[in-house]
Amino acid sequence: MHKTVVNSWNEWDPLRHVIVGRADDCHIPPAEPALEAKVPEDSDMRGQWGRRPQETIDRANELLDTFAGQLRARGIRVDRPVPINHALPASTPDFHTDSQFGCMPPRDVLLTVGSEMLEATMSYRCRWFEYLNYRPLMQKYFEEDPKFRHESAPKPRLTDADYHPDYLSDKIGVEKRLQWAAEKFFVTTEEEPLFDAADVLRFGRDLVVQHGFTTNLKGIEWLRRHFPEHRVHAVNFPGDPYPIHIDATFTPLRPGLILNNPQRRLPKEQRDMFEKNGWDIVDAAQPAHNQPPPLCYSSVWLSMNVLVLDHGTVCVEKSEVYQAEQMDRLGLEVVEVELRDAYAFGGGLHCCTADVYREGTCEDYFPHL
Repeated sequence: MHKTVVNSWNEWDPLRHVIVGRADDCHIPPAEPALEAKVPEDSDMRGQWGRRPQETIDRANELLDTFAGQLRARGIRVDRPVPINHALPASTPDFHTDSQFGCMPPRDVLLTVGSEMLEATMSYRCRWFEYLNYRPLMQKYFEEDPKFRHESAPKPRLTDADYHPDYLSDKIGVEKRLQWAAEKFFVTTEEEPLFDAADVLRFGRDLVVQHGFTTNLKGIEWLRRHFPEHRVHAVNFPGDPYPIHIDATFTPLRPGLILNNPQRRLPKEQRDMFEKNGWDIVDAAQPAHNQPPPLCYSSVWLSMNVLVLDHGTVCVEKSEVYQAEQMDRLGLEVVEVELRDAYAFGGGLHCCTADVYREGTCEDYFPHL
């Protein structure tokens, strides 16, 4: 086995080493402020909590294992997390919640920028300790790669002051949520820096970060100070009533090409940096499904949650036929991956992975800024 090298600057250069999550012991967590705001008002998850049924865990793990095998068959090194006991409560001097979440979506927790892997603050109490699932891998990389920087953002207190009480009603309605999203009024306050790693997209020298439910402006400012050599850009998508994680809304495929969710278009004033630098922002194809799978937090737009393997190859969920057809028209070879039955455990193909090594260096894709 080769020694580890940690290096990844963007979402599209050739992938050589990746972490793929596991569904082991995944829980639907009990109600808490950030989580309640996130669960759609008509969702079958409202009022439910506890360990997910074993047959669904087994099925999700079967799909994740098969995906890991597909990547290995292409010569990509794959590591897996070491699951902690997610049934244990999460308690600090500031809060208590009766269970944790899981370790299927490493992309939510780990942000790789060059030779650094940064553990995000996270903004849900049930996910406060989620980084522990990845610590054995971080220790291994630290021992094997002398240039690897293992960083952790300041752990937030997540007291009630971190959340707007207005969002705690389940009777808000989508119209009100859309109005609030347009006003950039989200469930999280500016009490302390909060961000999930899955709100960050890497474009070489530039980091594009979504301001929404899981990342606040203070979190974006923390990232700006932490990565002083980078330009950090805040974006938001007014059409999204549940703005959590950017990777089912805005998906770069290669230099100069981005898919954008047609229901959540990037506002005109934020498109400037892309258009001035010759980037095309195209509407993503419609999802193949009109509702998410049972007990799933995510929207049908996980169709866009693809994993780019290199400039000409992309993994697309097998049932997302319209998205696959669009990739084909855009000149990309499609690798079909069956994953829909694992969506409920934390997302799609981008979510369930975290980059360790991609070929390439830190480039400036926006010379006219």
